[in-house]
Amino acid sequence: MLTNIYFMVRQPFHLVEFSPWPLLISFSILSLPVGMIFLIRNLNSALLIFGLITTMIISYLWWRDVVRESTYQGFHNFFVTKGLKIGVVLFILSEVCFFFAFFWAYFHSSLAPSVEIGAHWPPTGIYTLQAFQVPLLNTSVLLLSGVSITWSHHSIEEGDYMSAIKGLFLTVVLGLYFLFLQYGEYSETMFSIADGIYGSCFFMATGFHGLHVAVGATFLFVCFLRLFFYHFNKNHHVGFLAAAWYWHFVDVVWLFLYVSIYWWGS
Repeated sequence: MLTNIYFMVRQPFHLVEFSPWPLLISFSILSLPVGMIFLIRNLNSALLIFGLITTMIISYLWWRDVVRESTYQGFHNFFVTKGLKIGVVLFILSEVCFFFAFFWAYFHSSLAPSVEIGAHWPPTGIYTLQAFQVPLLNTSVLLLSGVSITWSHHSIEEGDYMSAIKGLFLTVVLGLYFLFLQYGEYSETMFSIADGIYGSCFFMATGFHGLHVAVGATFLFVCFLRLFFYHFNKNHHVGFLAAAWYWHFVDVVWLFLYVSIYWWGS
């Protein structure tokens, strides 16, 4: 017994409980790109729909278990919360590398445009979006959401429950409004993802950012429900902290997208 305690002190790690969800969701997420390929090549959406449904179900069950073990069972001690924070930081770092690839492709094509696209940027025949219209509004919306999530975070740390709920609800609404504006923007573009390198870079970078906004808004909505049911307090709100870090990352990525693609690139 003493040996086990000594080992835990010298080698702090956490293995809260065995879970089948990481393995299962890896297969369900794998079916998403494969299903997309089947949809594009064979017009068969069965695998894609199956992947979406199973991913949502497993995400719900996994999230349920994490909430249960942290809030009701009290398994998230200091070492567990430290490991979770490190995991979130590493995840955000992987997302930085993910978007870095899109920026690399964009600047590689724009700084030295080839003769095939007219030897200038934007390519010949591409009519870009006006940077100081809807894109600027989108930027203002995300910046305001960054302010509201910070307001909510400080309210939780100060024990101001109602202010935390208001700030978090405002953040979720602003995230959904951003997605609504981006959908309208896509409907008005005069080019598509098939229009050469510009269309590919534009829709891949901004589209994946929109997907991250949707994931972040879902994350924040779950935190809103947990905050509503008193799952968070000033000393225990790691789930909210992870969502806030992720949302700030989404805000920063959009600033780089706006400056490079919408303003400089147009």
